[in-house]
Amino acid sequence: MTAPFQNEVQNLYQQLIDAWNRRDAKGMSEQFAEHGVQIGFDGSKVIGQEEIFLHVKPIFEEHPTAPFVTKVKDIRPLGNDAAILHAIAGMIPPGKSDIEPAVNAHQTLVAVKKDHGWRIELFQNTPAQFHGRPELVEEMTEELRQLIR
Repeated sequence: MTAPFQNEVQNLYQQLIDAWNRRDAKGMSEQFAEHGVQIGFDGSKVIGQEEIFLHVKPIFEEHPTAPFVTKVKDIRPLGNDAAILHAIAGMIPPGKSDIEPAVNAHQTLVAVKKDHGWRIELFQNTPAQFHGRPELVEEMTEELRQLIR
């Protein structure tokens, strides 16, 4: 049985992913705490809801972004009012029907419980390239493909 905080943190993560998949910069930025940090796939680091919004908005306006397919692997507490979530993610490029292994990622979210519920303090999207270990890329890709079948 999962603890209530796990469901709440997973819902927060899902709201972030759903906003990305809808190409909704405002919806994404609103999931973050006031000084929350987002570290993107390319290593870009933005801090705070407004900066995150201003960073993501032109990406959605200027690029056909791929939706995420994600699988939460672990959620655990960090004290009474904080938690860490680990997930794996793949993307299905526009016009395609399968995951592109080259952009698989590990996603880490640190959430804190504030007055108005859970908010993201840190979201990091790290490439899962497994240099020199193609079998790990294929293993992750296959695990994510199971979610779209």
